[in-house]
Amino acid sequence: MKRACILCLLFCLAVGLFAQEGAETSKKVSIGVGPEWNMNSRENFAMGGVLGFTVDLPNSFAVGLTAAYSNNFSGIQVIEPSALFRWYFLSENHTGLFVQADAGAYLVLEDGELKPMFSAGLRGGIRLPLGDKFFVEPFGRVGYPFAFGVGALVGIKF
Repeated sequence: MKRACILCLLFCLAVGLFAQEGAETSKKVSIGVGPEWNMNSRENFAMGGVLGFTVDLPNSFAVGLTAAYSNNFSGIQVIEPSALFRWYFLSENHTGLFVQADAGAYLVLEDGELKPMFSAGLRGGIRLPLGDKFFVEPFGRVGYPFAFGVGALVGIKF
């Protein structure tokens, strides 16, 4: 039974490999990193960094993950891992204006305690290609519990 399952799995993988033969060869995976200014603080603002990973889907959609770290420089640190669903609404090549839904965790580190919360938000931005591989992506976001964030990513598609 074990051998039959392994053979079936190998067959499924092989069929998937041959199905990609006629597919387009454009780059579908991207990774970006950059700074963000946000409201991850009780008072004033916080500064942080964002790491994003996206996979392009058909019909101008993309899915992925983001992770952000923020510090207000007076005792509050926030880590935000989240999943994303993105729609490039004026383009078919996964560039240009987009709107994105984010959902994930909001982990507040304050006074030696970890306070986990749920996070949800909407993000809008524009992906500007720099040649075939690189891009710049300024964005803004609103949501709960952070209120807002503004930043930019630079990244690579492969």
